[in-house]
Amino acid sequence: MSIAFLRAAGAALTLGVSTMLNPVLAGEVVDPHSHANSNEVRSTHLALDLDVDFATSRLKGRVEIRFERLKADADRLVLDSRALDVQAAEASVDGKVWTATRFVLGDNDAVLGQALTVTLPPQATRVRIRYATRPEAFGLQWLKGAQTAGKKQPFLFSQSEAIHARSWIPLQDSPAVRTTYEARVKTPKGLRAVMSAEMSDAPDAAGYWTFKMPQPIPSYLIAIAVGDLAFQSTGPRTGVYAEPATLKAAAWEFADTETTVALCEKLFGPYRWGRYDLLVLPPSFPYGGMENPRLTFVTPTIITGDRQLVSLIAHELAHSWSGNLVTNATWEDFWLNEGFTEYLTFRLTEAQFGKARGDMERVIGVAELREALAQAASDEDRKLKRGFPSRDPDEVFSSIPYQRGALFLVYLESKFGREAFDAFLRGWFDSHAFQSATSEQFLAYLDERLLKTRPGVVTPAQIDAWVSQPALPADAVYAVSDGLTEVDAARDRWLAGQTPITAMGAGQWTVHQWEHFFEGFPKTVTAAQLKELDAAFKLTGSGNAIIASHWYALAVGSGQVAMVQPAMTEYLGRVGRMKLISPIYRALATTDAGRVQARALFAKLGSGYHPIAQQAVERILKGN
Repeated sequence: MSIAFLRAAGAALTLGVSTMLNPVLAGEVVDPHSHANSNEVRSTHLALDLDVDFATSRLKGRVEIRFERLKADADRLVLDSRALDVQAAEASVDGKVWTATRFVLGDNDAVLGQALTVTLPPQATRVRIRYATRPEAFGLQWLKGAQTAGKKQPFLFSQSEAIHARSWIPLQDSPAVRTTYEARVKTPKGLRAVMSAEMSDAPDAAGYWTFKMPQPIPSYLIAIAVGDLAFQSTGPRTGVYAEPATLKAAAWEFADTETTVALCEKLFGPYRWGRYDLLVLPPSFPYGGMENPRLTFVTPTIITGDRQLVSLIAHELAHSWSGNLVTNATWEDFWLNEGFTEYLTFRLTEAQFGKARGDMERVIGVAELREALAQAASDEDRKLKRGFPSRDPDEVFSSIPYQRGALFLVYLESKFGREAFDAFLRGWFDSHAFQSATSEQFLAYLDERLLKTRPGVVTPAQIDAWVSQPALPADAVYAVSDGLTEVDAARDRWLAGQTPITAMGAGQWTVHQWEHFFEGFPKTVTAAQLKELDAAFKLTGSGNAIIASHWYALAVGSGQVAMVQPAMTEYLGRVGRMKLISPIYRALATTDAGRVQARALFAKLGSGYHPIAQQAVERILKGN
C-alpha cells in the first residue's frame, strides 16, 4: 500500500465529515470476512429474545433486525451465520404485522460460515429470525460447575471478536456495520445474565433479564455471560461482577477503576458509555481482557493481590476511545484498534504510576514485538496494514498490530511534540465518534490535520515505512528502563557466578521485571542454575499465573521438563489464557519428544480450553 495510493484515497474522500469518516455511509468498504451485503442494506438495530439452555448447551430464540436500504431497489438482506439452526424468517413494515418470508443458507465455509439470505418485501423495514445455536458454537463457551470458581453452577460466556458473533446471532458480522441493540434473556433460576449494555438489576416476572445498548456498536462487541454472579461497586459508575468466591479479591484488585476512568477522560476526552464495569470470567477465558462496552470481560489471572497487573484494565478501558468509539472498519485495519489502545495504555500508565513504570511497560512491549516479528509466517504479517486479506483474522493474531502500532504513534508524538499530538488524537476521537474507519482514512486525516501543518517534519516515505513495510523503521523511538536494565545486570552477574542469587534483589521486583528477567535468559543456562532459581523463589507452582507461565516455558525450553512436569500439567489444565499457555506449548513443540508430550497434554486438557485457544494450540502443534 503506497503513500500515493493513500493520498489518492484521502483526496477522493472530500465529502462532508459524516460521509467522509463513515465508510458505511460512503459504501466504500468491502469486508473480506463478511458475507453481508451491507453496501446495499445495512442493519441499524437488533432486538434479541433468547432462552439459555444449559442442558443442551444452546441459546434458543429469535433476533429482530431493523435495517435501512442504501439501494432503494434492494430486495434481499444477506447476513452472516455459522453453525446456526435457522428455523424461520419473517418480515414486517411496522413491527406489528409479520409475514413469513423466504430464507436461504449458502454453502458452508470453514472460516466464514454460511451466508443467510432473507428475501425483503418492498416496504419491509425489519426481519425476524427464529434460530438456535449449536453446542459447538465458536463464539460461546459452556462450562460445567466443576470448571468455575464456585464448583457448583454452570457458566456461559461469549467471545465475539473477531468474527464469532455470527456463531450465536445471525447478523451482519462486520466491524464496518454498527447497530444499537436490546435483549431479553431468560436464565435458569438462580443464575444472572449480563451483557455489554445497560442492564436490569433483577429479572422480570417471566424470568427475563433485560438489556439496552443505545450507542451503535460493531457486532464483535455484543457480549453475554450467564452464571452465579454477584456485584460489588467500586465507584459511582464502576463496579465488578464475579462469582461470589472471587468477588472480594476482584473488587480489591480493581478498586482504583473509578480513578482510572477519570484520568482517561482528562487525557482522551469524555467517556461516552455511561458505566464501566468489569466481569471476572472463569480461567478458560482465552484473552487477558475483552473490551465489551460498559462491561469489560477479564481473566482471573490478573488478580494477583498486589494490583501490579491493572495496566490490563487500563488497556481495556482505553478501548472505550480507540476501538469501541472509533472502530477498525475491517480486520485488516486491526492496528487502528490495538495500536492506538496500546499507545493510550502507555500514556495512562505513565500518568497513573509514573514515567518509570510507563517506560518499563514500553520496553517489555518492544520485546514482545521483536519476538512476534521473528515468529511471523510472512512479511505481510509483519506490516501494520496487510497488502491482501488474511484468510482467518484469528490466524494472524499477534502483538504486531498492538506494539508496532503503538511505536508508530510514539514516533509521531516525538516528531510533533506531545501537546500537538494529543490535540490531534482528541480531534480524531471526537470527529470519528461512533464510526468505523479504514487505515486509508486515518492516514488521510493524519496528512490533513498534522503532516500538512508542519511540512517536512515527517515525509510520506517515513509513513509508508511504518504502515506498509515489514521491517521496523531505523528511526523508531524506543524507551529505556533503568528498572529493567538493573534486572539484566543482576541476571547476568548471577549466571556468570559473580554474585549469589540472594544478591539479585528479586524480592522487590514487580511482575514486569520478572517477565523481563525470564525473557533475557541465554540458551546456555544449566539445570543446576534453574534448580537454584526455583529453590530460591518457589517458581514451580507459583500462584502468579504470569510468572508461572514464563517459568514453565523457560524450564521446558532449557530441556528441564521433568523439573516442572506435575505443576506445569496442573497449570495447563487450569489456565486457558492463550498468552500464558501458548509459550509453554511452543517450547514443548521445539523437539520431537516434546511435541509428542504436547499433543498428549492437549488431548487430555484441550477440551477445557475455549475454541479460540484450542485453535491457537493446534496451530502451534502443526508448526504454524
